[in-house]
Amino acid sequence: MFFSSRNPDKVRELREILLPYRIALHSMRDFMDCPETVEDRDSIYGNAIKKAIEGANFAGMPALADDTGLFISALGGNPGIFSARWAGEGCSYRDNREKILSQMQGQEQREAYFETAVALADHSGLISVVSGKVRGSITESERGESGFGYDSIFELEGLGKTYAELNDELKNRLSHRALAMQAILPMIKRILNI
Repeated sequence: MFFSSRNPDKVRELREILLPYRIALHSMRDFMDCPETVEDRDSIYGNAIKKAIEGANFAGMPALADDTGLFISALGGNPGIFSARWAGEGCSYRDNREKILSQMQGQEQREAYFETAVALADHSGLISVVSGKVRGSITESERGESGFGYDSIFELEGLGKTYAELNDELKNRLSHRALAMQAILPMIKRILNI
């Protein structure tokens, strides 16, 4: 199966989630000539679908793609679909976290949610698109050493811990990406006959 991403953190996380099913996962990192998909849709669903279809057409095999947004109430739902580039093109994870923490200074309303859309496509087009959503809040400072992206500033509702304070095994059961993958797994297993 092909995963339409070059992000090493996402590739590693997805491989760990799929490990029990013995699904070989190739990514754009394995095909350096794979063109980047321009994420120009107006939703995480649209971007995931576009990446999955382009990935399947390039790789000649079933393809998965995801797009994730962090939606913060006090920021009008931002950064949303711009989460990966919130601090500007070429920004780092740290740049994005620092911008959010700065924008959230003095805010009492800190509710937020992460949502991941995962799309599955093959040579004939889109097969399925699902999502996983996790509610929580933005912390006042970074907490934890694990994970990537916004993990150290997003506290999961009812758990009192950030993603970065969880071990990989627990995060890979509770995360928005894990929930989306659990929802699409029956379709993956059906098309791969496993």
